[in-house]
Amino acid sequence: MTLEIDINNKRLSIAPMIDWTTPDYRYFARLFNPHTYLYTEMISTGAILHGNANRLLRYDDIEHPLVLQLGGADIDEMTQCTVIAQQRGFDEVNINVGCPSDRVQNNRIGACLMAEPNTVAKLVKHMQAAVDIPITVKHRIGIDEHDSYEFMRDFVMASANEGCKHFIVHARIAWLQGLSPKQNREIPPIRYDDVYRLKQDFPELTIEINGGIGYADSPVDEIKQHLQHVDGVMIGRAFYHTPYLLAECNQLWGEDVPTRQAIFEQLIPYLHKQVENGEPLAAFSRHYLGLFHGLAGGRKWRQALSGKRHLTVEEIIEAGEKVFALNPGC
Repeated sequence: MTLEIDINNKRLSIAPMIDWTTPDYRYFARLFNPHTYLYTEMISTGAILHGNANRLLRYDDIEHPLVLQLGGADIDEMTQCTVIAQQRGFDEVNINVGCPSDRVQNNRIGACLMAEPNTVAKLVKHMQAAVDIPITVKHRIGIDEHDSYEFMRDFVMASANEGCKHFIVHARIAWLQGLSPKQNREIPPIRYDDVYRLKQDFPELTIEINGGIGYADSPVDEIKQHLQHVDGVMIGRAFYHTPYLLAECNQLWGEDVPTRQAIFEQLIPYLHKQVENGEPLAAFSRHYLGLFHGLAGGRKWRQALSGKRHLTVEEIIEAGEKVFALNPGC
């Protein structure tokens, strides 16, 4: 049975991923699909306020709609960075309450903040009062022994009462001790029904689901199935490793799926521009390794772009043309 979705009231997003959702990747991702929401990596308030903010917050206008994900718990710093985000043209600011790594826990960033719902609610209140753009929260369904649906419901209610209208829910709990971030994406069981229930209990809120999505035999149908229950779907690694799935998702909007060759041809001018700006292609070509996933010559493409200290646009073009020769019309 074909599922029909009113996509005008739904949302598809690429998850924020440290070291992955960089400006070079986000530009590439936008070439596949004009509708998806793009997120920066999680950026700490300290990095913005005391580091190279111009580099950390750079983006190309093609990336809109674009969300800045902030990590922090200090009200003044989070509010100040939110104002900076609006001044620099970001479309939203998202509060990270989902990352389980030890590094961010030590700075009261990420999933550990689920144990402090009032802190997150105060962040929402002050950040939203300072800007006109939306403030959203990305969180887990629980942490450690706090794994009941009621715990998540109360966490969401606290921030909703202070004006947050949009929650992105990773449908696994996070174990803050004993599991690595990678294990926290794989070992705790997926509980999609808890996220569906959250939408039922808070129909006035925008609830977006995240976690383990994009690996079904028919990922677009999988996305449609989730959109029967919630307002949006966020996908991370599946979009990153198999980016053509982003192109296939244009079907959700009733639009044609662009070819890989068309995407490749649009990428080349960007690469030339980065070279002119003094950026080494070898430093970010890893983001493009999945372009020909599943096609003849895909492995040779990955080899051509990997493990080199220096890489030229001409070498990338040559590697791409070899794949197109093996896969006419792709």
